[in-house]
Amino acid sequence: MIADVTLHVPEAIRARAWAMRQFYGTLAKALQGEGLAVEVVTLDPERTLARIEADHGFHIVHHARIRHPRVLNAGKAYIEPFFTLDPWGYRLFSSIAAETFRPGPDPDRDAAVFDDIRARMVGARKSHYEQPAEVIPAPDHCIAVFLQTEDNRDVGETCHLGPRHMIKALLERDDPRPVVVKPHPKEKNLETLDWLTRQARKEPRLQIFLGNIHDLLAKADVVVTINSAVGIEAMLHERPVVLCGDTDFHHICEVVTRRRDLDAALARAEARAAAGDWPFRAYIGWYYGRMCHDPRAPDFGRRVLDKLRAMEAAQAGFR
Repeated sequence: MIADVTLHVPEAIRARAWAMRQFYGTLAKALQGEGLAVEVVTLDPERTLARIEADHGFHIVHHARIRHPRVLNAGKAYIEPFFTLDPWGYRLFSSIAAETFRPGPDPDRDAAVFDDIRARMVGARKSHYEQPAEVIPAPDHCIAVFLQTEDNRDVGETCHLGPRHMIKALLERDDPRPVVVKPHPKEKNLETLDWLTRQARKEPRLQIFLGNIHDLLAKADVVVTINSAVGIEAMLHERPVVLCGDTDFHHICEVVTRRRDLDAALARAEARAAAGDWPFRAYIGWYYGRMCHDPRAPDFGRRVLDKLRAMEAAQAGFR
């Protein structure tokens, strides 16, 4: 018999009925529908471990990195409404990063997952952050670079190449194509923006793009970023992705850990694209269809219940 489940949810989400319906409220109802007793508590990071040790039930904790046999860490999986429920953490810190990608047995099912997400994101010109509605032209066959604001990145996240090193390395290459940089929409560091402006004045290939990301992705030959969620959206455009940091969606990407390796990584990425060796549909189907949880899915509660049962069985095996 599965023990009770406690959901640790930030007050900012608990206080809004709409926000609760996006995931945690739906999760609570789904688990209750599977016969489980569910309690929702306000997330208090200082008390979370004590609460876990005070009972024998399972705990699902928002945006945490707690490794415990009765804990699943819940995290937004870049694109709404998907979440991960993971024993290690969320996003970069989740166990998905250590998984081996294998295409599923049903390509049509993977394609359906891909097409649904693509229609909602690319077709509607939507992204994680608000995007301009106006279509702003981007140069054809460009190298698209998407920056991130350091203020929003967890300290422990691994960044192999910083934004300036990344851009300089691209400009040092013998490549006539435009290098088009989209700053992060929440970037507040004026020094970074000033540096970009100065570089663009000196280097005609460097352009700063402030339009909708889908207009840029549609024109790009290849996408370069540290570990931005735009990497996922680039896959929806079927564009090859080069990462300069660690993430949990690295499996089919080229990953650069040293500045001098960027040129070779770009060459490999584009050679694979020319050969049709980027399994975008299979990967999105694997990542969102099997690694993540969709609260709209009819089997949402059962899949979470199966995960809890597996955790319970693992505990019994160690007793």
